[in-house]
Amino acid sequence: MSSTPALNRRSLAWAAILLATLAVAPLWLPSYPLVTLTRILVFALLAVSLDVLVGYTGLPSLGHGAYFGAGAYAAGWVAIHMTQSATLTLLVASASGAAAAAIAGSVAVRAQGVFFLMLTLALGEMAHQLAESWQEVTGGSNGLYGIPAVHLGTIVLLSARAVYWWVLSTFVSGVAVLGCVAASPFGETLRGIRDNEGRMRALGYRVYHYKLAAFILSGAFAGMAGGLLATHQRLVTPADGGLGTSTLALFAVIIGGEASLSGACLGAALVVLIRDSLGASLGGRGPLVLGVVFVAVVYLLPSGLAGALRPAWRR
Repeated sequence: MSSTPALNRRSLAWAAILLATLAVAPLWLPSYPLVTLTRILVFALLAVSLDVLVGYTGLPSLGHGAYFGAGAYAAGWVAIHMTQSATLTLLVASASGAAAAAIAGSVAVRAQGVFFLMLTLALGEMAHQLAESWQEVTGGSNGLYGIPAVHLGTIVLLSARAVYWWVLSTFVSGVAVLGCVAASPFGETLRGIRDNEGRMRALGYRVYHYKLAAFILSGAFAGMAGGLLATHQRLVTPADGGLGTSTLALFAVIIGGEASLSGACLGAALVVLIRDSLGASLGGRGPLVLGVVFVAVVYLLPSGLAGALRPAWRR
């Protein structure tokens, strides 16, 4: 028992060191690695939001990219037609992701198991087709381009450094909020539903409403990540909200370790590095390497990278 406070203090100390390192990274990183690190943070927030469903509620989804895309399109459209305020575009992105998740979740959470998985896949593909066909809003297959740089007060987020610091601050805030939710009684209830839904229902819990709330919460933070994507690359395409994005996010959660927010971040970093950095040096074979890594983790590390590192970290 006495080792637990010491372990928590050590974890907080290492988290502070990591955060400080990330904060000063733009001062010494070249442009391309900084852009890659920004992309990792955006994707990590998406993976963490998905982990609320997969790891804590037991609802593996193949349509999570739809809420990511909804947030990205909403942020981009608002920046083009209404305001370039970074805060407002991010709030609109989060609200759009939550609204899309509320519509889809009201149907999806009634199903279980493989039926839930396939239903989320179908809903995600419907959202993808909507992005392809609604040219007046999304730009169709050409994507939504010409998104202006947003600003915080008088500071225009135009340089790679400014965008990175905005993405980092939003990422830390989002992960902190989801961490508090996971440690709250609401998070405990979600884990109870994941472990034994029938018993939770017998105890009087309104399981449908809890699952729907988790779905909406997850969609809100996925939309927030999408808003950061629009700010970062200033272009949104239907592929950003398609099956490929959903699959990669699910890969990140499983590789990192379910029900572990830090594991989801670790898995997201590995996925982006293999896809964008290592894949380019291997002649475009990044997806093949990523598939091999995924199979190896599933068979050799059932609890993911975070689970494999946890005993060594405790020692």
